[in-house]
Amino acid sequence: MDVFKKESLELLRSRIDLVEVLSPHLALKNSGSVFKALCPFHEEKTPSFIIKRGDSHYHCFGCGAHGDAIAFLMGYLKMNFLEAVEHLAERFQVALERESSHKGDLSIQKAPLKEALEKAASFFHFCLLHTKEGHEALSYLYKRGISLDFIRSFRLGWAPSQGNLLLRFLKKERVSEESAQRAGLIRVSERGFARDFFSERITFPILDKLGAVIGFSARKIKESTFGGKYINTPDTLLFKKSHVLFGLYHSRKRIAKEQRAIVVEGQIDALRLIHEGFDFVVAAQGTAFGEGHLGELLSLGVRHVYLALDADRAGEAAMVKIGNLFQKLGIEVSILDLPKGSDPDTLLQEAGPEGFLKLLEKRESYLSFLIKTTSREFDLDSPSGKSHLVRRLSEQIRSWDEPVMVHESLRLLSQLLHIPERMIGVDELVVPNLYVKREENLSSQPFNADKVMESDLVRWLLLSGTNHPQIALRARRNLKKEDFRDPICKKLFDLYFALFDEEKPRDLLAITIQMKEEEEGRFLSELLEKRVSLERVDAGVTEAIQKLLIRNWMEEREELKAKLQDPTLSEEKALFFVKKFDELKKSPPQVLIESKDLVTKTTSKPNF
Repeated sequence: MDVFKKESLELLRSRIDLVEVLSPHLALKNSGSVFKALCPFHEEKTPSFIIKRGDSHYHCFGCGAHGDAIAFLMGYLKMNFLEAVEHLAERFQVALERESSHKGDLSIQKAPLKEALEKAASFFHFCLLHTKEGHEALSYLYKRGISLDFIRSFRLGWAPSQGNLLLRFLKKERVSEESAQRAGLIRVSERGFARDFFSERITFPILDKLGAVIGFSARKIKESTFGGKYINTPDTLLFKKSHVLFGLYHSRKRIAKEQRAIVVEGQIDALRLIHEGFDFVVAAQGTAFGEGHLGELLSLGVRHVYLALDADRAGEAAMVKIGNLFQKLGIEVSILDLPKGSDPDTLLQEAGPEGFLKLLEKRESYLSFLIKTTSREFDLDSPSGKSHLVRRLSEQIRSWDEPVMVHESLRLLSQLLHIPERMIGVDELVVPNLYVKREENLSSQPFNADKVMESDLVRWLLLSGTNHPQIALRARRNLKKEDFRDPICKKLFDLYFALFDEEKPRDLLAITIQMKEEEEGRFLSELLEKRVSLERVDAGVTEAIQKLLIRNWMEEREELKAKLQDPTLSEEKALFFVKKFDELKKSPPQVLIESKDLVTKTTSKPNF
């Protein structure tokens, strides 16, 4: 992972206009020297969300939310740290120089591609609404129950049959052929002839997390059109099929808020559901749902997934596979039992939103669905058939990562198949010690329990910013930098409290600028990849502090034990160490909670 040079970040920091960043998302009203808005982080009727003119931080006097542009993008739009930095650099035209500069500045490379794709989306949309060919496609869409409002809301378009109209249009718009090719809009033959990539198809713009067009999915409406029913933009600098989820731009806020998502197959399925108010739905993009798509949803904190794929054998097989990916990680999966031969789009047309809502309420558990589909392969009237079914299912369940999910699923399997729990080894399961959980993002290094525990606390501190002043006070009261073993975690802890003591904003960009080594910047970026729910920041920080205190307490006990085993130890010193060991054993550490008076005093004048 590349990291950015300090000079680039300082330039970006100086150019960021917080009002400009927040204006597209909040109804900011100018009132004298401040801008006010309803806070996006809690429900309120009177504006308490404030930005002072020329300031780089916002503050909510209602819920205490406080942060800079990066904190807003991460908290409200659920971007990760690097996405937020790159977005701001692109928006304020700052070339981010990387420590590994051979790759160049990605924000500069992406800009002409985004411009080409945005112009292409406008061109396709115009062709659908205002050309003879497009009107034929409109008739097809109308017959499928898709309204003009729907078409305009999602900017559906038509790629004309004449194979170079888009290219000619882009040239008139001063978009270079190279940019159009790199954006996946045209293809060049071996002889050097350029033609439009999409032809004679309805187009669906694919958007990134901020609504910028990064590619297209295109559907043919005539059998004579060359290629499969759907084709997608080839992989480009902006678009990776294995990671992009269609509909995520429209759904990400609700998915992050409710921690649940509906997964469907097709673009029209996803858009229809979003249009009807089910705006927590996504679809994979022209490829099987895989680890990359899974990661996108996990980064939003998803805990429950509803699978609503087509009601045919292929759809069932896909739901078995996709459901297993989520169950393996402890994410609850439910199956929506669509009528045979239907999909979410046709169901919504026939039964309306109420019909789909009933399906959500009548959802089937993944394990029940798995038993139903897998049992077709076996003769359950014979002992051998049932034995093979149980073995197959129990092996799949045991391959999952979360011990509690494995244990409870095996118990449920025994109930559903009327088999004693002992026969599938439920009582034999050994649940490992989950006190320390390995972080995936830090797994490139040998496992280091100290680093994992210390990273947890530092992550809470950095992501809570100045929103939760009691968190800083609690960490300061219980820990000092000497309590840290990992040098980078120690440095981040020290930097955070240097800013705290100087009463300066403890924002992510300010801390990033202080990271002098490439390894430090890389670690910070990886550290911030993991989301935390600020709703449980109080408990999360307390748990993280407690783990470090217990670790240090146990290490001190072990050191005393080692000293007592020294054969040269005098009797006087031995008695001293025994007494100290006993005192230590009787007094395990407890997290000291800051007084309310101290928090009130600290926060009476918010630091903008």
